[in-house]
Amino acid sequence: MIVQFCHAQELRLQDAVNIALKNSFNIQMAKNNVDIATLNNHYGIAGGLPFVAATASDNAQLTSIHQEFSNAANNKTSKDASSNNISAGLTGSILIYNGRHVVTTKHRLGITEDQSKTQLSSRALILVYNVMLKYYDIIRQERYAKTLQQSIEASKQKLDIVKTQQAVGLANNADLFQSQVDLNTQVQNLQAQQLVINQGKTDLLTLMTLNPDSTVSLNDSIVIDQNIKLASILDGIQKNPDIIAANQQVVINEHIEKEIAALRYPSLSLNTGYNFSRTRNGAGFFLLNQSYGPFAGINLNVPIFNGAIYKRQQQIAAINSQNAALLKDTLEFGYTSTAVKNFQAYQSNLQQLETAAQNYNLSKQLLDLVVKRLQLRQATIVDLKNAQQSFENAGYLLVNISYAAKVAEIQLKRLANQLDY
Repeated sequence: MIVQFCHAQELRLQDAVNIALKNSFNIQMAKNNVDIATLNNHYGIAGGLPFVAATASDNAQLTSIHQEFSNAANNKTSKDASSNNISAGLTGSILIYNGRHVVTTKHRLGITEDQSKTQLSSRALILVYNVMLKYYDIIRQERYAKTLQQSIEASKQKLDIVKTQQAVGLANNADLFQSQVDLNTQVQNLQAQQLVINQGKTDLLTLMTLNPDSTVSLNDSIVIDQNIKLASILDGIQKNPDIIAANQQVVINEHIEKEIAALRYPSLSLNTGYNFSRTRNGAGFFLLNQSYGPFAGINLNVPIFNGAIYKRQQQIAAINSQNAALLKDTLEFGYTSTAVKNFQAYQSNLQQLETAAQNYNLSKQLLDLVVKRLQLRQATIVDLKNAQQSFENAGYLLVNISYAAKVAEIQLKRLANQLDY
């Protein structure tokens, strides 16, 4: 069920992640898969527990009898003679040996249960990763919106200056119209930017499984961890739940291979039980036949030949084990390559970040200076427009470099299973 967001304060990253983990349909399905694997991890599923069954039947019938004997005096003919048979039984069977098939299957079921828990962790990690990316993307867009808002304030000052100058005959209508057009254009740009922010919040609410029409506000900044080491990330890749699950799949396939191999061994089982049978006839040689008592026995099954099916199944299982190992190696290699590339992007963005921040501060100072120069008629509206463009470009570059560095950081920590929020 999708619920309405009713948070009175600003949405923090920790709140967003916790709500997403609590409400996610994918997480709930993964938890159900864990429950299924837990129920399957049982000796009864593996075939290691006794099988006990009770049977009972009561059959009645009408029989026409015609019997002839050597002594004609004993001949008998009966029409529609009634007959009733009652039988009941309790049987039990327990497997004693079958080439360790039960033990191997039980081990596989245990690893499958562990794998389902690992896959739950993987889904949770991916969800946290996506929430963090979207959360900081909204922060990025809002920071750029603030840059546009500051530029709009400069445009309003420019319009006021032009109006004042026109009132004393120092500006013409062309300057006034151009100033108004520039202001209107920037207001439209801010409105378009607000649409990007609103849609980003809708995406975040969707990730949190909340009503997409809810109202949510964020008041945060992009803080980058500048102490990440590549060696630590590469070592941590082995702790990534996807890699762990891939390793578990290799072991599962190896156990399946052993299970199939066990089918080629003899199997020994113990059978025991109790039978009761009672038959009453209305006519015939036996009028009453009743038997009951316990029984016990040993069943030995030795596979000799079945068209080499088990052998081929074992060979196929061995190939599947090799494929699982190759998939694990491929995944690990891909994660390592992704980590190196993201670390390169992380370092590059950190190097650019300081320069981008300096440019942003300088462009803001330049914009303020040009506004003052415009008041003193030492600059034109074109000069101010250029200064505004430089300020907006610098602000856009700064927030995007900051976000790119944060994305690289989040990706690196996801690969090493080190995400914190």
